Amino acid sequence: MRADERTGGASLVRCGRCGAGVLVAKFSPEHTSVQWTLTAAGECLEFLAVAPGAPREGCGALRDSIDAAAGSGRLAIRSPDE
Repeated sequence: MRADERTGGASLVRCGRCGAGVLVAKFSPEHTSVQWTLTAAGECLEFLAVAPGAPREGCGALRDSIDAAAGSGRLAIRSPDE
């Protein structure tokens, strides 16, 4: 039986701007899975800047924090099969 991979292998990454923490799994330099919680969405300064329920592509500051974590080795790039 395959393990539940929704949080398996994910690492906590905190936004360098607001400190909101999300679970992140990096499968390649281009493929990143981010799992937001209601708490993190409520802390995100970029999310709070738009009307509730308005469409948004994500948080640029958090994206930069994820890239920095991956670049420094704090966030490993792993195979989706792990």
